[in-house]
Order: sequence, then structure tokens, then C-alpha cells
Amino acid sequence: MLLYGLLLLSLSFWTSHSVFKIPLKMFAGKFNASVQLDLRTLRKNQSAVESGLSLASDPAGIVNFLDMINNLKGDSGRGYYMQMVIGTPGLTLNILVDTGSSNFAVAAAEHPYITHFYNRALSSTYQSSGRGVAVKYTQGEWEGELGTDRITIPQGPSGTITINIAAILKSEGFFLPGINWQGILGLAYPLLARPDPSVEPFFNSVVGQTGIPDVFSLQMCGAGVSASTTADPAGGSLIMGGVEPTLYRGSVWYTPVLEEWYYQVEVLKLEVGAQNLNLDCKEYNSDKAIVDSGTTLLRLPGNVFSAVVEAIMQTSLIEDFSAGFFEGTKLACWMRGESPWRLFPKISIYLRAMNTSQSFRITILPQDSTGSCDLVPVVV
Repeated sequence: MLLYGLLLLSLSFWTSHSVFKIPLKMFAGKFNASVQLDLRTLRKNQSAVESGLSLASDPAGIVNFLDMINNLKGDSGRGYYMQMVIGTPGLTLNILVDTGSSNFAVAAAEHPYITHFYNRALSSTYQSSGRGVAVKYTQGEWEGELGTDRITIPQGPSGTITINIAAILKSEGFFLPGINWQGILGLAYPLLARPDPSVEPFFNSVVGQTGIPDVFSLQMCGAGVSASTTADPAGGSLIMGGVEPTLYRGSVWYTPVLEEWYYQVEVLKLEVGAQNLNLDCKEYNSDKAIVDSGTTLLRLPGNVFSAVVEAIMQTSLIEDFSAGFFEGTKLACWMRGESPWRLFPKISIYLRAMNTSQSFRITILPQDSTGSCDLVPVVV
């Protein structure tokens, strides 16, 4: 796959254990019912394909983007998942969407934090490969067995698809209290697949078997909205085969993928308020900067983290703000009903554009009180 560009949900700058957690705000990307739409299946737009935006569907009706709107549930704290039907007879499971890994894996044994699991013995279409597999994430890990089975996606491309599936038999720190998903959908490149790149990732199988364009776009809503304060998950949309134009406003900016394993991008600079951190570009990208839908943390290398904290303390409107707040050793409290977010500066991340002489800025607010949507990868 070639990734023409990305709009961020979360960035991870690796090699650091420092974590700075802030919500991201791009724009209100909610579906506008007043837009005049042709509800027939969308057709391929060659000019859009050439520009990296495939607003396309197969004439046979394999893809209808409008059917995929709001096919994600979840929130920015516990992850975003979509419904899939796995095996024969079909078992409906919720699957976490993760651009930071490449394996499709589901719970295949009981676990105290999940309500049901995939029993391979009950699926007549499951075929074991006889290979073991283990995957470690930033948080959590699991072990299991590789095989293949059939899946359908109720709000996705039509038809039945045979995919590689890892049956999770043992895990630690992977399934967590309060989650409502039972598996994970890795959307990254084959190089990250385990135990080796010969294990074809899920989306590659979808593209190969359905003929849809090798493009997906991912919208996740509810940034800044606490999971404990809303009864209904914010949700979002995973559009497989292109980009649904009613889900965003303005122009789409793209940034190159430097290496096809994670979605590795290049961060040019960071600003806190109007203050440029003035660090060397290598500092921001050490040892890699990636876009990862599986987390809403903004992970920074140690030097960058320290510079961001120092700049926030200098530009915030709070006197004698303790550094212990950012180290996790002290709390900052306000009276009920008060909003502290106006006291903090915004943070801006600059990414290189496809025209390497240009860049574009993504602004992060201390709190996104509107619960608007973030939009991530558009993959071709």
C-alpha cells in the first residue's frame, strides 16, 4: 500500500516513557443530512484516484460509502470498534480498529473482561495453519494460534471474505475492564504482521478479494469527551474503498509515509501557543513518529516532552504551576463548574506536505468541549 497522506488522530514519537495526554481537535466532521446526495452506489472517479482521493465504488455494488457512515462505536478513552460476523455459523463480535498493528485477532477463550468469544471448534469454515503467534503492544500482549475463516462486515464491503485470523488463547493487559470489543483489526503494513510478513493483513485481503480501491479513511469522534459522562459512545466511520465527502469540510492535506511498516511520518516542528520549541527535526522524529488509531496518547521523546512541559508552564495563565502535575505526582484542582482550559495554551504540530517545500499545521486544544471528530489515514 502507498499512503498518500494522513490526518491525525494521535501521534507517537517513540523511545520515550514520558506520556503527555491531550485531546485533539480537527473540525466538526458530523454527517450533514441537509447535503444533497445521490443515494445510488458511488462510481469510480478517475481524477480523484489520481489525486489520491478515491471516491469510488465497484459498479456491481460492492462498496457504498453511505452504508459505512457511523459504523464505528466507542470513544477516545477505550478505543473505537466495528461489528463483524465471523465463522460459520456467524458469530458477531466487536473488533477494535488499530492502525498501529497488522494482525487480525479475536478472543478464542474465556476472559473476565469480555462477554463472549470465538470458538474455533464451532465454525465449520475455520482452518488452522498449525502456527503459533504472539503480539506485544505498547499496552498489553497476547498469544494464540493462526488460521483462516470467513467474515462479513454488516456496514462494510458486501460479500464474504476469507481472512487470516489469530485465535487469542492467552493475554495479559490486553483486554481491559469496561471495554466492549473482543478482538483487534490491524490496519498497518504487512511488515508488522506476526509471526512474519507472509501473514496477509486484513485490509489487503479485503482489497484482493473484493476489488475495492486500496484506500481507507478513518474518522473517530468525541475527542475531549469523557467516556464516563456520556451514555452513548461517540463512534465514527471506517470507510473502506475511499473517502466519504460528507464526513469532512475544507481540503484534505496529505503527508508522505516515510516507511511502510507503521504509518511513519515526519514532524517538522512543534509550537506551544505561539512559541516555537526550536528543536532539531531529528528530536521530534526519534526514533520514529507514527500515526496510531489504537491510542489517543501523544507520546513524546524525553527531550521534546521536557521542552513542551516547560513551554506550557511559561505560557499558561496559572501562577506557580507545579511540574509534578506533568510528572503524574500532583493533582491540579478547580471548583466544580469551572473550566480551566482557557488557562492553557494550544499546541501545534507541523507535518511535511506532499510538496516537500510546504507543511501544514494541526492544532491541539487543551480540551475539545464540542466533541467533534478527528480524521485519520486515507490509504491508497
